[in-house]
Formats: sequence, structure tokens, C-alpha cells
Amino acid sequence: MAKKYIRRYLPDPHKIREHKHLRLFGTLLHDPNLWHLNRRSASGAFAVGLFMAFMPMPFQMIPAAGLAILFHVNLPIAVALVWITNPLTIAPVSYFCYYVGAWILDTPVHAVEFQISWEWISTELIRIWKPFLLGSLLVSAISASIGYFSIRALWRWHVIRDWEKRKRKHERSA
Repeated sequence: MAKKYIRRYLPDPHKIREHKHLRLFGTLLHDPNLWHLNRRSASGAFAVGLFMAFMPMPFQMIPAAGLAILFHVNLPIAVALVWITNPLTIAPVSYFCYYVGAWILDTPVHAVEFQISWEWISTELIRIWKPFLLGSLLVSAISASIGYFSIRALWRWHVIRDWEKRKRKHERSA
């Protein structure tokens, strides 16, 4: 049941293989393990996708695809999850990561106004890069762990529930 639900929302493997940014992986995308949907591949894909979603870098889909290939987990799920950070959510997520890093390093949080300019990068980013990077790594690792173990637990719960339904159905018919 969980498989069917998830598969409804996954894109066609042929579309992903032909994606212009993912073509650099070439024949590695033909590995059937990247398209299988089971507890291991789904939970691993959640871990990869959530980890890369909170990493402060452009084109997160490419490293997410590379990690999915490396760990043989579901590629579409891993790539789709990086879109948790999108143009609408990137500012609050980045500020949260910066806040977490500043809290861990016990440094004051500066009011940061993001601007796309070299001046901003040379002044503001130099001042906040350590807490921002630390916070991003910490939020990435924690969200990946939570995603991994949550999906494994939900998948297991779903399978046990389906077994129990089948068992009750079998007992009624016997």
C-alpha cells in the first residue's frame, strides 16, 4: 500500500534519465536499484534528500543524485526532497541554520539582510559563514537521521498493519 501511494507521485524514470542536469551521470542512471521502491531505498533516499536540502549550495539536485547513485537508494525521492528548500523557503531555512550554528558556537546572532551583491558576500557572509555552515551541517544531519528512521518505522508499521488486515480477512473467510 505505501509503495502504491508513493509511486503515484514519482516521476517517470525515463524523464529523469533525460533531465539536462542529470545526464552527466550517463549510464549510472540505468541501475535498476535507483528505481526500486522498498523500505531500504525509500528511507535512504529520504536521508540523502533531506541532507542535501539543507546544505548551502546551488544545484542541490546534482549532489543528491550522486549520493543516491553512490548509496543505491531511490533516485527520484532523493532528488525531489531537495526542493524542500526552494525560492520561497530558502531565506527562513538559511536563517534557522545560521541561528542554530550561532547558538552552538555561543556567538551573537546578527540581523542579516540578504542581498545578491559582491559587497554583501565580502562583508556579511564573511562574518556569518562559520555559524551558518555549522548550523547547516547540523540541521542536515539531524533531518537526514529523523527522515531515515521515520520512514523505516512508518514503512514497517504500514507492512505490519497490512499483514494484520490480511490475517483477519483470512480468519473470517476460514
